Amino acid sequence: MRVLLVEDEQRVAGFIARGLREQAYAVDIAPDGPHALYLASVNQYDLVILDVMLPGKDGRSVCRELRAGRFASPILMLTARDAVDDRVSGLDSGADDYLTKPFDFKELLARMRALLRRASQAPRPDRLQVDDLALDTASHAVSRGGRTLSLTAKEYALLEFLVCNRDRVVGREQIASHVWDENFDPFSNVIDVYIKRLRAKLEESGSGRLIHTRRGEGYILSLQTGPRDD
Repeated sequence: MRVLLVEDEQRVAGFIARGLREQAYAVDIAPDGPHALYLASVNQYDLVILDVMLPGKDGRSVCRELRAGRFASPILMLTARDAVDDRVSGLDSGADDYLTKPFDFKELLARMRALLRRASQAPRPDRLQVDDLALDTASHAVSRGGRTLSLTAKEYALLEFLVCNRDRVVGREQIASHVWDENFDPFSNVIDVYIKRLRAKLEESGSGRLIHTRRGEGYILSLQTGPRDD
């Protein structure tokens, strides 16, 4: 899942981004309204966390412009004000939810999960299962054949994306746009390295291959191997 965080306070933005990355989210940070609009126009985001008080263009204006441009992903608005009129104004501008600062980080994560569930055409369940592979989408616990796997946050994010796209070939560009942030180097072999690590962990103890390479196309997670080129 890729998130756009729009927050001008560097310390707050760093805290939120660090926590989200530890939870396997890819995070881009915009310090002001115009930069947020630019990033949203060139990247795909699953969710936007948008502060109300921003330089250049305030959060409500940014929200209205995003919605006017048919931006459909959920928007979670942050504000230091708790007045009813402020919350109503934020929601009327197109936000899907509203969270008052200071907040507990666990509540932020819970609200994000709720928004992502509601936004998805096929709501993501709490548990994802492919044969003997199981993922808990809240705790990020992963097991295969009853054996717990130890994955890094980025390995988990990549695996979850592949599982959610089971039996569909996904290219490197699709993977990068959902699992990595704007600092990703498209000319690097980072994705291939992470695929190799995931395969090694998934195939420990002789378990069969789930992630397959489709040369010139990308990768597919499937029980049906078909013609193999990996």
